[in-house]
Amino acid sequence: MTENTSAPSPRWNSTTKLVVTLTMIVVIAGFLVRFQTLIVPVAIAFILAYLFQPFAALLDRLPRISWRLSVGLTYLLLILIFASLVTLSGWGIVTQTQSLIDLLQNSLEEVPALLNNAAMWVTEKTQTLPIPIDLSTLDLEAIGQELLSYVQPLLGSTGQVLGSFASGAAGFFGWGAFMMLVSYFILSESGGLRENLLKFEIPGYTEDFKRLGQELGRIWNAFLRGQMIIFSLAFIFYFFVLSVLGVRYALGLALLAGISKFLPYIGPAMVWIALALVSYFQTFKLFSMDPFAYTLLVIAIALVFDQMLDGLITPRILADALSVHPAAVLVSALIFADLIGILGIIIAAPMLATFVLFGRYVMRKILDRDPWADMGRREGAPPLKMLVAVRAFFGRLPLFRKAAQPEAESVNPPEEIE
Repeated sequence: MTENTSAPSPRWNSTTKLVVTLTMIVVIAGFLVRFQTLIVPVAIAFILAYLFQPFAALLDRLPRISWRLSVGLTYLLLILIFASLVTLSGWGIVTQTQSLIDLLQNSLEEVPALLNNAAMWVTEKTQTLPIPIDLSTLDLEAIGQELLSYVQPLLGSTGQVLGSFASGAAGFFGWGAFMMLVSYFILSESGGLRENLLKFEIPGYTEDFKRLGQELGRIWNAFLRGQMIIFSLAFIFYFFVLSVLGVRYALGLALLAGISKFLPYIGPAMVWIALALVSYFQTFKLFSMDPFAYTLLVIAIALVFDQMLDGLITPRILADALSVHPAAVLVSALIFADLIGILGIIIAAPMLATFVLFGRYVMRKILDRDPWADMGRREGAPPLKMLVAVRAFFGRLPLFRKAAQPEAESVNPPEEIE
């Protein structure tokens, strides 16, 4: 009786491997071009799964709560919170922001004359000083016209985005439900391990992918959770201060100030311009102040807060986790905004840091150098330490302690006494 032994699979030569690899690249590129509308929602789904993982892990520590049940409870709670926010103030934010943009568009026509009046006001108020400031010789009207050519198209496109958002509520909620559903399945199938959210396995490169995953986790964890803290601080401060000062559209301006923290240089400057226009042209002035004095007061408070936030708080939250130059972030924001829209502006910094990470890895592999030579000397980002502290606090609560004693007894039963 002869035994049937299977023949070994033939090996591919280098030409076959090259042809197959190029074919796969072309097919993948074709799918990305054909279904490019799905790239942004799927990317947002992965980001949501990454953000919600700590909350699901916290619920998973409750007794008799499985991982899938904790994920389901997490998403149910988030849906209830989102529905409450939309019901209470969600559409009010959109409406107020749309009104704010309309006001800014109408006020921009007065910017050249406003700059001339401001120059005359500064010149008049400083005549009694030892060193007077004379701005009457500057052609500020021409400067204002030049600024209008750059700002008006941006405001126009933003207004169109908000208008389409307000009119296309059904499409927005449809895509939102799709992203939440995809992120739910991604998170529920991860088994509670963050590295299983996006996992690749190539023989021989397991350790490299593990190191890349650790570096990517450091980058995106620092940005997503750290930037959320910065956004919240800016939004709360601006909304409270502008409401006290009596500035109109405080909610929309606070939202604009929070979003501006994602875009260095240009973002804060846009907020200051919007504050100047709204505070100058509105009818109410605090304590019946002079329009220019009231505007300067609002701008000065905004400048002081932004400097404190950028100089003291932001470095402590983000540390050197991204290690990218702000000018490079600005350029990458313009590039990614053209590719994937407003999401590109928001995630420009971590995307740039991700490309830098992979570029450094590829270059060092080409030059036969160790790509992880300096990874061990990098410190963890502060948001991770804050998250560890929060987890430790909840871990001390009896409600969030797993019933580990019965499991330990089942694994190592006590010896019977004869």
